[in-house]
This record gives sequence, structure tokens and C-alpha cells, in this order.
Amino acid sequence: MNVPVWGWYLTIGLMTAALFVDVFVIARRPHTPSLREVSRHLAFYLVLAVLFGLFVWRVWGGQYAGEFFAGWLTEYSLSVDNLFIFLLIMQSFRVPMKLQQSALMIGILIAIVLRGVFIALGAVVINAYAWVFYLFGAFLIYTAVKLARGGESDDEEYHENRLLTWVERRFPATTSFHGAHLVVVQQGKRVITPMMIVILALGTTDLLFALDSIPAIYGLTKEPFLVLTANVFALMGLRQLYFLIGGLLKRLVYLSIGLAVLLGFIGVKLVMHALHENNLPFVNGGQPIESVPDIPISVSLGAIVLILGVTTVASLVQSRREARATV
Repeated sequence: MNVPVWGWYLTIGLMTAALFVDVFVIARRPHTPSLREVSRHLAFYLVLAVLFGLFVWRVWGGQYAGEFFAGWLTEYSLSVDNLFIFLLIMQSFRVPMKLQQSALMIGILIAIVLRGVFIALGAVVINAYAWVFYLFGAFLIYTAVKLARGGESDDEEYHENRLLTWVERRFPATTSFHGAHLVVVQQGKRVITPMMIVILALGTTDLLFALDSIPAIYGLTKEPFLVLTANVFALMGLRQLYFLIGGLLKRLVYLSIGLAVLLGFIGVKLVMHALHENNLPFVNGGQPIESVPDIPISVSLGAIVLILGVTTVASLVQSRREARATV
């Protein structure tokens, strides 16, 4: 996939402009969004992502378009799991509803920057060391087993990471929110507000989730351009998704199992790809194992859609049964 330098700059520039316009509008008028507003904005970002995928199809072909859509759907599905943690963060810090939009948007901007660095490092490592696919595949399979056992979804409380603990100890903070301000002056001294801590919590938590999602998408495409755009498009609609399906999250009872199957599938795909293009001297004498099939992107895309569809339908059916049983 040959993306000219100006194409990178144009794509990143347009995405940055869209995000900063969003931030500027929200910062001017913090409020609790209505269902109509959230639905309209979410539809806009979804249509934008689909149009971008069709553009990739038109310019670079169906193979790369399929890789983008597979990566985007994967990142979006993993982001839904992130929303549960975001809800816990908002509850833990008692963020007023009208300020949650601002906190989410700025936190997502931080996450995009951090993921951009992570994606660049991943591309360098993959280009230099092809055997890293073995590690990525093994890590995703491990994560899938952990998810299937409920290792990442059963905790009903948010636990601060070490960075947040250090920030709270190192910098004095106000006890109450001051609108969307991150820093205020009290008694002649600059102090941070709880909003600053919330934003750091959202950004760093999303980066931890990227440890799963970045290897997963590199299992679907090796093109950094598609990895970056799929991640950004998934994060661009995350704020709207938060307000739209906040109550629906509790009904997705099989979400962890579905994501475990999804990550497990991509992990196996990565290991098979690594074997197919093997160059490790202690595996098959350093020669590729051509008998191991390399799963095409069309099969991967179909599997992703099937896994997510079955997970959603099964979850909603089970939730409905549980609701009837309690009546």
C-alpha cells in the first residue's frame, strides 16, 4: 500500500481538525447530551468511517479496504468493553453528568496521541523483526483465555494506576470540580482540579487497553496507515457511544466471551501467519512452513462480523430471559 507523504498529512490533518472542532464546541458549552444529539453525531462518525473505507477500496483495492473494515470493527468492539471501565471511572470520581462529555473528549485525544506513538513503534518492530508475530499471537491468545475466565470484566470497582497515584500525591488538587478547567488558582497558587485526574485516568486506561487492540489489528493488516485510521475512527465515535449505550452495556452479558473468541481467533491467525513466513532458525530450520495456511482478510472480516453478531444477539436474548425471570 503506497500512501504518499501528503496523504498522511492530509488524513491526519482532517482528523485532527474534526476532533479539535468537536473539543472546541464542547468546551464552550458543557452539557448533558440528548439522545438525538448523540445519535446524530455517532451516525456522522460511522458514515465517515464507511466512506473512508470505500475510498480505500477505490484507491488501493478491496484487499486493503477489507483490512480497514476488519480493523475498524475489531477496534470498535474492543472499545465497547472499554466503556464499562470509563463508566466506573466517572462514578469513582463523581464526575457531574454535564462535564462527562468534556472529560471523555480530552481523554480520548490523549489516547489517540499515545496510540499513535504505540502504532509507530509497533510498525518499526514488525518491519525489523518478523518473529514478533509469534509474540503478538501468544499474547492475544493469553488475553483471550483471561477474558473467557472473566479476569477483566468482573471487577465492579475502578482501581487507580500508579501514574494517577503519583500525580495525586505530587500535585495539590481541589476537592471540587471547576467546570471543565484542568487548573485553577487558589490563594495565589496553581492547583489541579479533579477533571485533570479524570482525564489522565481515561487516557492512561485506554492506553492499557491498546496493549490488546494494537497487536490485534496488526494481526489483520500490516499497514500502519490502516492501523492508525482504524484506531482513530473507532475512538472518534467512542464518546457518543458512551452516552448512547451506557445502559445497554449491562445487557451485553456475553461481551467478554465474544471478545475472547475474537482475540483468540486473531491470535491464532497471527501464529499461523508467523509459521507461514517463518524465519526463526530453530523452527523448521529457519524455513517457512508453507503447509500452514495464511487466513485471507475476507475470511477474517466474515469471522469478525459473525462473532460480534452472535455475541450481541445471544447477549440480548439472555438479558431478556433474565428480565422476564425477575418479573
